[in-house]
Amino acid sequence: MALECRGIEESLPEKFAASTWDEEVLWAGVPSQVLCVSSKPMCSKKPYSKSITRKSVSSVLLKKGDSKSERTTADEAGPNGQPLSFTDLPATVVSEILQCLDAKDLGIMSCVSTLLNSLASDHYGWKDFYCDRWGPPRGLNPPAGPGFPNHKSWKELFVEREFRSKSFMGRYSMEDLHGHTEAVRAVFLLQSAKLIFTGGYDAVIRMWDMEEGLSVAVSRPLGCTIRAITADSELLVAGGTDAFLQCWRAIEGHPHLFDIAGVSVNHNCNFRLWGHEGPVTCLALDSTRIYSGSWDMSVRMWDRTHSKCLRTLRHGDWVWSLVPRGGTVASTAGRDAYIWDIDTGCLMTVIHNAHEGNAYSLTRSHLGDLLFSGGEDGMIHMYQVSHDCDAEDIKPVATWIPHTGPVHSLAFEFPWVVSSSSDGRIALIDVRKLLKSGQSCTSSQQSQVRHSTPDAVEPPQRMLHGFGCNLFSVDIGADRIICGGEEGIIRIWNFSQALEVAKRAQALRSVRLENRMRRRKAQIEMCSNGACADQCSVAARRNQLNGERSGVWHSKRGMSGKLKA
Repeated sequence: MALECRGIEESLPEKFAASTWDEEVLWAGVPSQVLCVSSKPMCSKKPYSKSITRKSVSSVLLKKGDSKSERTTADEAGPNGQPLSFTDLPATVVSEILQCLDAKDLGIMSCVSTLLNSLASDHYGWKDFYCDRWGPPRGLNPPAGPGFPNHKSWKELFVEREFRSKSFMGRYSMEDLHGHTEAVRAVFLLQSAKLIFTGGYDAVIRMWDMEEGLSVAVSRPLGCTIRAITADSELLVAGGTDAFLQCWRAIEGHPHLFDIAGVSVNHNCNFRLWGHEGPVTCLALDSTRIYSGSWDMSVRMWDRTHSKCLRTLRHGDWVWSLVPRGGTVASTAGRDAYIWDIDTGCLMTVIHNAHEGNAYSLTRSHLGDLLFSGGEDGMIHMYQVSHDCDAEDIKPVATWIPHTGPVHSLAFEFPWVVSSSSDGRIALIDVRKLLKSGQSCTSSQQSQVRHSTPDAVEPPQRMLHGFGCNLFSVDIGADRIICGGEEGIIRIWNFSQALEVAKRAQALRSVRLENRMRRRKAQIEMCSNGACADQCSVAARRNQLNGERSGVWHSKRGMSGKLKA
């Protein structure tokens, strides 16, 4: 557990370079893997936190043994003769060391002392932890720092979101939304605006209020089956069997962002994109592009600003699903999965025979390093994807078989993968059980996955029932799951009160346990007092019999003697 400072000697004082830190010093409360800083020169790609200062805390310093602690030299002492501590390092070095910690270790470190708590809480790594898992928070004011009490810090946002992710194992309430006259093929949850968009065989787009469960707007009939919907705070896109993309731009000041009913006078708020030669089956958005996949065996990338096609990615079979992340876009066509470079349009990786039958669904983590596919065989595979991998390197690192029918849709919200199938069930899978703790020091973070044996099948954490059959689409938010299927009903599983219900149940269990312990204690006291009273009464009766020998007993004995005589 030595701290090597070879690559950063220029930023250290002379006393640090001359001291024997490699042999003398251990840090308390910090995991051992943190204390190994790479011998390569450190990169300063990210700005360092200005709130980290050099302070001296002698209680943080520990020694390996008494023999070595006696050999503390003057070079290892501070200006006032006090031993040097972890916080005497320059702020940049402290920041780099904290950057080597993952969220769990950084939280443990904050429990060691008040100073380490302030250092760990203000560290910019919490922003990276949050954005790597869930992306930038939408619909919220970003943290402005400790000087702004009205805003939450990145640590508070991370802890709150991590705590809310546990609600999917708790109790829920169900709500059915009625309005579609035929089967629902596509659902999309826009969490930041608290809106739900649905479409299906009845050729209309319906907008629902997520909190109230009410239909707030209905589009005009588009003349075809709606098979895909995607949206963000600026654009809503829907695609169907007539091979066009129907788009609505957000209107400033509109209570529900989009005027899908066509009431607004502004005719520039909606437009159509033509180019596909077959039904549009999947859609996705990023900050600059629109992605669409079709049964014409192609994926098209569109410019959001100029509304024109930028590039076409050709496949060898019908395209079923696509997900862009970072600089790549993943797609499924037939039974294979593909990964493309967005900027060049080059094919990077092909996963051959990902499923037995068509690979209907696809989803990815926010960083894009975890890829999940669902297929006609009812299986769900997880792959770990990197930028330098080739086709031979990508194998499933985990497999689930939660369904007895084809998996039509997948959605991901860390750490949950949710799937819908033709068997009428929804599966919830927690991927944290497969992730290793730890975080690399590189700028491009990737999840460390525990590889399972090829024949091993992981069990799902929860199954949700309630539909007859054929669930075509599913989406997941921070505390809700939305699903639509052949029945034409939108079903919402609301887990927002799960944690509060669990807290109340735990409080009631604690009260019952406390009352049970009190009754047990009172019963023991009563039993002990009753035993003493019984002993006293027996002793009193014995004394009474021994002290009255001329009384009743002796008279009876005399009478019996006379009778015998």
